[in-house]
Amino acid sequence: MGGKIVVVDEKDNFLREEEKSRCHEGEGMLHRAFSAFIFNDKNELLIQKRSRFKVLWPMHWSNSCCSHPIKGETYEGAAERRIREELGISCKMRLLFKFQYSAKYGDIGSENELCAVLAGRCGSKIKIGPDPKEIAEFKFVDVKELKKDIEKNPDVYTPWFKMELGRVLKEMMMG
Repeated sequence: MGGKIVVVDEKDNFLREEEKSRCHEGEGMLHRAFSAFIFNDKNELLIQKRSRFKVLWPMHWSNSCCSHPIKGETYEGAAERRIREELGISCKMRLLFKFQYSAKYGDIGSENELCAVLAGRCGSKIKIGPDPKEIAEFKFVDVKELKKDIEKNPDVYTPWFKMELGRVLKEMMMG
């Protein structure tokens, strides 16, 4: 968990930059983050299984891409940059909403994020080239089947993904 990320207050005002690892220690420091949801032209959602190298929620299924903006970067710009870096694709992203949440991962650390949730669309024939340091597996899934699986197997999904999915589908008029 390297690099600096942006620590903010509850109104998303910049406070300072801080090492990513420090922001996730203990209860965590409130910081900027984003969750990106990429849908194909069949209205399937691209989900990923986080790599085994992730400190928090390794080998858990999650939304298409999630990360942190760097100082001076917009949420859209950060999402588009990380989608290129993690998935090897380009996808224009649109901000849907922001929310604040925290989630503890055992004794290892926590998320404490002001999270921007974004969505974008790509073709179903897009060639994804995942970064194995970030992503163990990926797949496009039918959202109705996904919702059923989350109810049946909630522990294999990241907490933020479960919190965001219903509202994303409403915003995209799919749920």
